[in-house]
Amino acid sequence: MTSSIKPSPNKGQLGGIVRWSIVSLVFMLLIGLSLFLSAGTISWPSGWAYLVLAIVIQLLDAIVLIPRNPDLLGERSRPQAGVEKWDQLLSRLMATIGPLVIWVTCGLDYRFGWTATLPLWLVLASSICVFAGGMLALWAMAANRYFIGMVRIQEERDHKAIVEGPYRFIRHPGYLGSLLFIFFTPWMLGSIWGLVPAILTCGVVILRTYLEDRFLVSQLPGYRDYTNQVVFRLFPR
Repeated sequence: MTSSIKPSPNKGQLGGIVRWSIVSLVFMLLIGLSLFLSAGTISWPSGWAYLVLAIVIQLLDAIVLIPRNPDLLGERSRPQAGVEKWDQLLSRLMATIGPLVIWVTCGLDYRFGWTATLPLWLVLASSICVFAGGMLALWAMAANRYFIGMVRIQEERDHKAIVEGPYRFIRHPGYLGSLLFIFFTPWMLGSIWGLVPAILTCGVVILRTYLEDRFLVSQLPGYRDYTNQVVFRLFPR
């Protein structure tokens, strides 16, 4: 199904955009507080670079999605009914609890100096990977109007398999973007110890990808045919 480009949001969509904006603002505050309170200082250049990059990604999300998929922002920022029970925990571990532990661990690492200073090239390369992960997720959201934060069949929105954009190459590009963002966050923040919760969170992402894919094969019409067309679930080839 091809997502249509809408000229302007209607009243209901505007409410969803406002709600998404508030949730995004709170999430940015959570990142900043987690990083700098655990670090015990605001004099942390890598922490500020990471926060600014996260804000840039959110702004780009708004610039791209408000004119293209305004209803998606509202869907992503409201409680979801009919969510699969296994995803109620996994989605929170992936999107909130895991990242929070990563940020706090990286902040504590900076405060107590657990990790020696990483090479600048590694930090910069990791920054590019974090940004690339955010952009891949944005590309997936722009192509897929059903890209909500929980696993469920959206019957009220005529849920169909998407075969455009990055979905031409892999079945779960949004999860691949999350893996890039999560795994390279500790490297960007200069923390080796941050890799421990990052790797565990990446494991949750991979597990969630497998379970969601199996769920969609059995529950979403046309998805089994899509898996025959696009054989790679998460990583190309």
